[in-house]
Amino acid sequence: MVEYRIDRRSGVATYVQIVQQTKQALRLGLLEPGDKLPTAREVVEATAINPNTVLKAYRELEREGLVEARRGLGTFVRKSLGARPVDSPLRAELAAWTLRAKETGLERGDVEALFTAALDEHFTADQGDGA
Repeated sequence: MVEYRIDRRSGVATYVQIVQQTKQALRLGLLEPGDKLPTAREVVEATAINPNTVLKAYRELEREGLVEARRGLGTFVRKSLGARPVDSPLRAELAAWTLRAKETGLERGDVEALFTAALDEHFTADQGDGA
């Protein structure tokens, strides 16, 4: 089951953080079709956010066709997002790189900036597939 981490200082709306983290879990294969998302109550207890915020995020995911609410049962994953195994060699390489970056004294924001710059360089909007 996914555990949401809310960063109140990020400037990103809380419900958007839930949507993004759910999509990330789908991409990494941590969530698969049929898996149940935590209930709104469970998310509220773990993160101290408003239940309506959780419900708004789940409605957005449902609108995108990624999850479905089953009355009285909960919210379930409908489809994956090209899931990649958590133990992918690329993930291991990235983990090693981020560890090296941390060991050299870079802060999380520095690493995010470097990674975003690399993404922007190789995955521009006009390329479509990133080729």
